Formats: sequence, C-alpha cells, structure tokens
Amino acid sequence: MKQFSWKLGVVAAILITAFIYILPTIGMALKGETEPGLWPHKKINLGLDLQGGMHLILEVDTEKAVESTVERITQELRSLLKKKHIRHGGVDRIQAIKIEAKINGSENIDRFRKLLDDDFKELRIVSEKRDADALTIILDLPDEETAYIKKSAAEQALEKIRNRIDQFGVSEPDIRNQGERRILIQLAGVKDTDRAKNLIGKTALLEFKLLDETHDVDTALKGDIPPGSEILYEIKKDPNTRRVQKTPFLVKKRTLLSGDYLTEARVQIDNQYNEPHVSIKFNKKGGRLFERITAENVKKRLAIVLDDRIYSAPVIQEKISGGEARITGRFTHEEAHDLAIILRAGALPAPVHIIEERTVGPSLGIESIRKGILSIIVGGILVIVFMVVYYKGAGLIADIALLLNIILIAGGLAAFQATLTLPGIAGIILTIGMAVDANVLIFERIREEMRLGRTLRASVDAGFERATLTILDANVTTLIAALVLFQFGTGAVKGFAVTLSLGVLASLFTALFLSRMIFDYLMIGRKIKQLSI
Repeated sequence: MKQFSWKLGVVAAILITAFIYILPTIGMALKGETEPGLWPHKKINLGLDLQGGMHLILEVDTEKAVESTVERITQELRSLLKKKHIRHGGVDRIQAIKIEAKINGSENIDRFRKLLDDDFKELRIVSEKRDADALTIILDLPDEETAYIKKSAAEQALEKIRNRIDQFGVSEPDIRNQGERRILIQLAGVKDTDRAKNLIGKTALLEFKLLDETHDVDTALKGDIPPGSEILYEIKKDPNTRRVQKTPFLVKKRTLLSGDYLTEARVQIDNQYNEPHVSIKFNKKGGRLFERITAENVKKRLAIVLDDRIYSAPVIQEKISGGEARITGRFTHEEAHDLAIILRAGALPAPVHIIEERTVGPSLGIESIRKGILSIIVGGILVIVFMVVYYKGAGLIADIALLLNIILIAGGLAAFQATLTLPGIAGIILTIGMAVDANVLIFERIREEMRLGRTLRASVDAGFERATLTILDANVTTLIAALVLFQFGTGAVKGFAVTLSLGVLASLFTALFLSRMIFDYLMIGRKIKQLSI
C-alpha cells in the first residue's frame, strides 16, 4: 500500500503541474486575451500557420560586401603609403572591385612593391603599365577570396538578423539560409510588419565623419563636389505635422570611427527635453580612438552617420574621454529601442533586399486550429469507443490514460515554450493512436496469462513485465527518429517532431506508470477478483 501511495503522489504532482501550465492558454482562449494573465505566464506558442505573421525572403547583396572589402583595403593602402612617405599620384577604387595605384619615381616604385609583398599579399596584380619613372598598377582580389567574402557575408547576415530578432522578442522564429544568397524568415504573431522589416533590413553601418566646413554646401549641391567629400542628409520628421525635413551636409568621406568598436547601446531619456536617445559605449580601443578624434578636432562638427543618413552633427567642444557618446534624432521610444537593438546586434556585412513578402492572416490560423481540434476530438472518440468495445473495462483504463496523455502533451508544449504548428497537431493525432498501442500490448499479454488459468494479480504482473521491454524498444526508436527530425528539420518538420517527442514520452508514462497504478488500485484498494478484458 505504501508503494501505491508513492506512485499516486508522483502521478498527482505531474498532472497538477501539467494543468498549471495549461491554465494560462485556457484563460486566454476563454477571455480572448493576447497575453497570459495567469501564473506561470506561459502559454502554448502557435506557429506561423496557426496564428499568422510574416514570411520574408531576403537576398544578401554579396557584391557590396566585396566592394566594401576592396574600399577598406584601398583606405589601408592609402594610409600606409602616407605613413611610409611613398609618393603617389592617387590610389582609388575603380570598376567597383579593383584598385588603381599610380606611383611616381623609381625609388617609390620599389618601396611600393615591397609594401605589397609584405602587407597586401592577398591582392592580385591584374595589369601594370610602366612609363619612364611612373607606374600604374591595377589590383584586385583573387576569385577564391571573393567567393569566401560572399559566403561569409551571407552567413554573417543570417547571424546578425537572428540576433536582432531574438532581441526583438519573437518566439521561436524560423530563420535559415535558402541557397547561397537568400535568407528565409518566418515570424509568427508579428503584428507591426513595417517595424519588423525595418529592424531586419537595416544595414546599420555606424560611422563618425567630420563635416567639410571649408567648402560651400550649395555649390556642392549644384554638382561641384570637392574630392574626398560627399553630400549626406539629415532627415527629421515632425511627430505632430508628420512633415519630413531634409537638411544637406557636406561630409568628408573618410570614416574616423565605425560601429565595429561598440560594446553597448541602450535607450535613455534626455533630462532637458524629455526625449529618448541612444547612448553608446565603445571598447577600450574605440574609446582611445574617440578620445584622440575629439582632441584633434575641437570646435569642428562631427557627424554621426548611420547607413548614409546623418542623425546628428554636434560641435566638438572639448576632448571626450570615457568612450561614450549619444545618438539623438527626435526618436519615439519604439524607434530608439529598435535602433539600440540594431546597434547591439551589429551592422550587416552587406545590404539585404526583400524579394518576397507574405503576411499570413490569423483567420487562416483560426480555421486550421478549428479543424485540427476537430480532428483530435474525432480521432480520440473513435479510439476511445474502440478500446471500450474491444477491451471493455480494461479499455476504459486505457481511455483514461489517453486523455491524460493529451493533457501532458499540452502542458509540455507550454512548459518548454515549444511552438505548436499544423504538422504539430498532426503529431498529436498520431500520438493518440500510438498512445493506446502500449496498452494493447499489455492487455493482450494479460489475456494470454488469464487463459493459462493464472490469477488476476499474477496475470497483470506478468502482462506488464513481459510487455515493458517491447514497449520501450518501439517507443525509444520512435523517439530517436523524432529527435533526429528536430535536430536537422526546419519549420513544419520541427513542429511535428516536437509533439511526436512529447507524445512518446507521455505515452510511456501513462502506459507503464499510470495504467499500472490504476490496476494496482483496483486489485489492492478495491480487491477485485475479476477484470473485464
């Protein structure tokens, strides 16, 4: 009797826990709420096919990643030539992915070749043109290096986007590569699609550049842009009138500091104007660079540029130590929050373009849920009726175990915050049939023992003992297959694997533990001598 009490306590604890985790979902369904209000504040997450959301396919502009790499190498080459006092007639990026260098003087040419051999071994010489004491050389990246940069850009873009979405708070998004340059994204339950697209697609290249205050902006707007400068715009939107104001600035192309050195970005409220802004913090190296930049450019204007858009261009009043700065721009709290997420996750290595966009409406999901629940009810009733008709009283025990099995699956989905999809509902329907398989094996064994003339207690003990190993073998192999599907599958396949895994574990518990406990109660507590089976 002590052993029975111990088993009853375990079963009761597991079932009560499952009920507690199901309650928030039931409460939401009855009250029509979108967020759970009951403890433990965990609900069953629905997939894109059930609750609607966004389906996006992005294409990574990997050519831009190659161009950015070539531009960076061009700037490094230009900087080293200046540092080593090698005279040249210009080092420029041409044809997007090639570098043209013009070197004057035989001595400078020799030193330039040595510089290439020592510091730029990755560059390939496309052509050379020697004219007296002048050399014009064209350089580019080898095909293998170009292919590697493109592949890395696609992989990095995937990880950056995943980090942004994780911080955005979408439950179990489906994000994966599709081909060499494309990324498939499915976000279930997202209502503000424009905000999500802006968060995902923004390149977020943060740069600090000096304004070109020696030349006239109006002259540059007419087409006379000085070498080494460019026109960028500060775009402000009045929240009251919704009018957009674009202010042109003449900015030096050279990037003094980039967002690669960021370690932190968070939203803060300005005490003076009560407006949100994004406070950023650099690492040690970035802090030293920022301190040196501000020390060398006191009384000059430093533009904070994000994706070629100026957010602010304050005057540097004094040297700024500590490696901290702020980005202002009359943000709403939501805009500032999203910008902080983007900066924390890091800039994309290349721009991404949305080439396919679909919004799945919740009406489709409601219909899917209704049909899925109907399938579960119809399938469950048929199985229950069959077990009662074929196994009589013992079949009723199997039916009780089956109902509790469904509750355990639902509780598991809520507790582990797994996502229920339409294939997941199919997995539940499949486990309804599989859940009684174990009981069928046990009941047949009990029948065999009773035909041999054994007592009810001996027949039940033998039935469970002889069927247990077979049941474990069958269910463990199914569980292994489900785990493999979960590990390597994506989207719909993973949703099916989740419910199948939970169903297998629940059916093992209900068949080998719960059903046995009910039999023990009938034989020990009720002291029955015959069983309708």
